[in-house]
Amino acid sequence: MPRSGDGAGRLLGVDVARCLALVGMVATHVVDPRDPDGSLSAAQWLAGGRASALFAVLLGVSLALTTGRREPVQGRERAARSAGVVVRAVLIGLLGLALGQPDSGLAVILTYYAVLLLLALPFLGLRPPALLGLAAAWVVAAPLFSYVLRAELAPRGVASPTFAQLVADPTGLLAELLWTGYYPAVPWLSYVLVGLALGRLDLARRAVGTAIALGGLVLAVGASALAGALVARTDLTAAQLDEAAGGMFGTTPPGEPGWLVAAAPHSSTTLDLLQTTGSAGLVLGLCLLLDATLVRHGLDVARRAVGIVFGAGTMVLTLYSLHVLLRTDRLWPPEESSAYPAHLLVLLGIGALYAAAGRRGPLEQLVSLASQGAARLVRGRPGRPSDRPSAGPAAGPSDGPSDG
Repeated sequence: MPRSGDGAGRLLGVDVARCLALVGMVATHVVDPRDPDGSLSAAQWLAGGRASALFAVLLGVSLALTTGRREPVQGRERAARSAGVVVRAVLIGLLGLALGQPDSGLAVILTYYAVLLLLALPFLGLRPPALLGLAAAWVVAAPLFSYVLRAELAPRGVASPTFAQLVADPTGLLAELLWTGYYPAVPWLSYVLVGLALGRLDLARRAVGTAIALGGLVLAVGASALAGALVARTDLTAAQLDEAAGGMFGTTPPGEPGWLVAAAPHSSTTLDLLQTTGSAGLVLGLCLLLDATLVRHGLDVARRAVGIVFGAGTMVLTLYSLHVLLRTDRLWPPEESSAYPAHLLVLLGIGALYAAAGRRGPLEQLVSLASQGAARLVRGRPGRPSDRPSAGPAAGPSDGPSDG
């Protein structure tokens, strides 16, 4: 059966992972983070901070798949693919600014993901060992540098970047996107570097999926255990830690270095980044194993069924945008935890219908056409089929929503 590795199909496991990230993201947006007794809800415990991290890792995977897979494109072709990535970033960034306008109550992540796309451009030519080495250094250095630098920067001004902020305070907006916002791009680049490294592997092999899943599990458990041991040596109280378990706001509080060894969701500390990178690897690896198992046993009908059920993973940019709009009072009643199944029914149902029809999401189609057009302009000749991305969009919540 054709796989996305040969340009004739898609890596189903990547699509399934995207769909699971969407499900987790919607859960953290709709389901209350606390149960009536005040304890952390199952949705927040399971998906809080992890769904958006999974999308960020998959962003790197998609970039690898659209820039040569195991053999990074070079020369003029790399310039062409990079031009396509820039166009994607611009369009996704503009969409993010637009979705920040309505009162959805969400911290829209798309503009941050657009910045991540641009930051990733210098690393597209690297291979897995170099990418993993760079990611290891980045995940340690970036949070520390951020902690020092943020003392000199103004606090975050808004929950979601908007056109109004771009016009009124472009410098402040850039600082938020890079350092002080809900999803600060500089520390989060470590997710993309790891995803790039994984995407340069042969993801169709069972051994690779197994290694990614086991490596992710070890990393997630190890980072969580280390954070627990280190936090016990700080002045942070049990009440502070319990409150942070419900999710921080992208960064740690200034002037409180004890938080640097914590792993609270959306804290962007070293151990938070490591723990959520590990959980992303575990999910991705298991999804790849599912796909490889179906292929190995020739279960084409079952594989087709899985592709339809998890079809939302092929059009997450469209469905994330719809989800943001559904969070406004004009399109959906005031939110309650009980509305979660209805949200899933709408999003997964649309995804299944598009997958069954073999069609791409409208926003995915628009962004893809624009990016391919930019790539052809740089090539200076008509694009051959092998020049075209084969594993879905290189960004967008097909690579980019938030999990709040």
